[in-house]
Amino acid sequence: MAHKEQVIKPLFAKGPSLGIRLLVFAVLSAVLMVVDARFEALKPLRSQMGLVLTPFYWLADLPVRAWDGATQQISSRSELMAENEKLKAEALLLQRRLQKLAALTEQNVRLRELLNSAALVDEEVLVSELIGVDPNPYTHRILIDKGEKDGVFLGQPVLDARGLMGQVVEIMPYTSRVLLLTDNTHSIPVQVNRNGLRAIAVGTGNPERLELRHVADTADIKEGDLLVSSGMGQRFPAGYPVATVKEVIHDSGQPFAIVRAVPTAALNRSRYLLLVFSDRRTPEQRANDSAEAQEAADREAEQARAQGEQAPAPAPDAPAQESN
Repeated sequence: MAHKEQVIKPLFAKGPSLGIRLLVFAVLSAVLMVVDARFEALKPLRSQMGLVLTPFYWLADLPVRAWDGATQQISSRSELMAENEKLKAEALLLQRRLQKLAALTEQNVRLRELLNSAALVDEEVLVSELIGVDPNPYTHRILIDKGEKDGVFLGQPVLDARGLMGQVVEIMPYTSRVLLLTDNTHSIPVQVNRNGLRAIAVGTGNPERLELRHVADTADIKEGDLLVSSGMGQRFPAGYPVATVKEVIHDSGQPFAIVRAVPTAALNRSRYLLLVFSDRRTPEQRANDSAEAQEAADREAEQARAQGEQAPAPAPDAPAQESN
C-alpha cells in the first residue's frame, strides 16, 4: 500500500508584511480624514461610532478618575486633620489667654479692694506682694517683696483688704518674713467692738481659727462679735479688724469661757498686702511732742494778739458843720 505524503499546512498563513499593512492603514486614515473634513458623508457614521464607543471611553477613564478621587480624598483628609490640629492649638491658646484674663480680672478686684482699704487707713502704708510661703506646716510665715531698703522694720503690722494678717519678724535687704496671726507663737491684744471688752487672741496653728484666752465665763461676748485690735502693747494700731467670734462655750465648772474666732483677713488667699507705718514713738515722746506743739501754738496766738494791739486805731469821721 502506497503511502501518501502528508502535507503540513502552516499554523499561521503568511500575509503581507507589517510595513505594508502599516502603510495601507496610514493611507486609509489619511483618506478618511480628508473625506470627513470636506464632505458630510461620514458624520452619521461618526455619531454612531461615538455612541458605541462611549462606554469604552468611560471604562478607559475610570482608573484615572478613581485615582484622582482617592488623591483628593487623601488630600482633603490631610488638610482637614492639619486644620483641626491648628484649630485645637488656637483654641488652647485662647483658653490660656482667657484664664490669664480671668486671673488679671481677679487681681484687679483684689487690688481695688486693697486700695480702698488703704484709703481708710490713717497711717502711711506701703503695698507689698506675697512671694513665698514657709513650707513648714507647723509655722505660719510668709515672705513678702519689701525689705530694709523699703523702710520695713521689725514688728511692723501687715494687713490685707479685710483685716490684720500679722507682723514682720525678719528683715532682709529686699524681702521680709511675716508671722501670721494664726501661728502658735503669736498673740495680739483685741477688744470686742460692740462693748470694748478686752482679751488676748492667740494663734492655734489652724489658719481658720483663733482663740481668746482668759475670758471670764460671765463676760458679755457672743457669736458674731467683731474683734478689733486694742492698741495695747504699742505693736498693732488700734481699731483694725482681727477676727469674728464663731463659737462661745460656757462651762459652769470653769472660770473661763472657750471662745473661738475666725480671722477676718484671708490668710490663705491674699496676695497683695499693706505694710502699716504707724507712729512708733513712745507715749512719753508723744506727750512731749504734743506739749511742745501746744506751746508753739500758744506763742503764735500771743504774737498775733500783740500785733493786733499795736496797730493804730482808725480816726473817727469829722462831724459835718451846720450851715447858717
